[in-house]
Amino acid sequence: MATSSNKELILSRVRRALAVPTELPFPRQETEAPIFPQPGDDDLSVLFASEFTRLLGLFAYCENESEMVRQVSELLAAREWRKPHCPDHRLKGVFASHGHPVFPEDSDVVDCDVSVTCCEALVARTGGIVLSSAQREGRTSSVYAPVHVCIAYTSQLVHDIGDAIARLQAKYGENLPSLLSFATGPSRTADIEKTLVVGVHGPKEVFCFLVED
Repeated sequence: MATSSNKELILSRVRRALAVPTELPFPRQETEAPIFPQPGDDDLSVLFASEFTRLLGLFAYCENESEMVRQVSELLAAREWRKPHCPDHRLKGVFASHGHPVFPEDSDVVDCDVSVTCCEALVARTGGIVLSSAQREGRTSSVYAPVHVCIAYTSQLVHDIGDAIARLQAKYGENLPSLLSFATGPSRTADIEKTLVVGVHGPKEVFCFLVED
């Protein structure tokens, strides 16, 4: 009986409070102005590189696609990755056209040692890579492989997450991909005794090769 009385007392107080609406304490905080200052276009790549490497990502700048192909091919050889996987046919064509057909046609993400993908955008403020299910194997390639190598272009750089969403809306309209992923460096957790462990539930290393276009 006491429990029911207490419940009614609480509900009656809630009803009285709702009968008299309270004005927002800080109405001027509702604004569409950006919270973080917008850097110049030339600073986006510098900001992204700084944030990406702070999150344990490995960053490389390339003046053109030819340099990117050379650097990625040298990385594959130096790490002795024998089973590279690239689901993107256009990207495979870029490597082949520069004399480096390094990706076998029958490669599979299940047993690969590195996955090389493109992306939808790069978020400079957070150092994040935006991926989507609209990309070929977009749900698996960047998270299943032990190492993820992302090939991106300077035209894909945006300042903040909202800018990335706007870019995707402009690209896909009402047919947004069913999955959008914001990857910020290699997977890591500190759940166990507050000790940071890298590569627990995703790639242990993430590379980003930014190509000037």
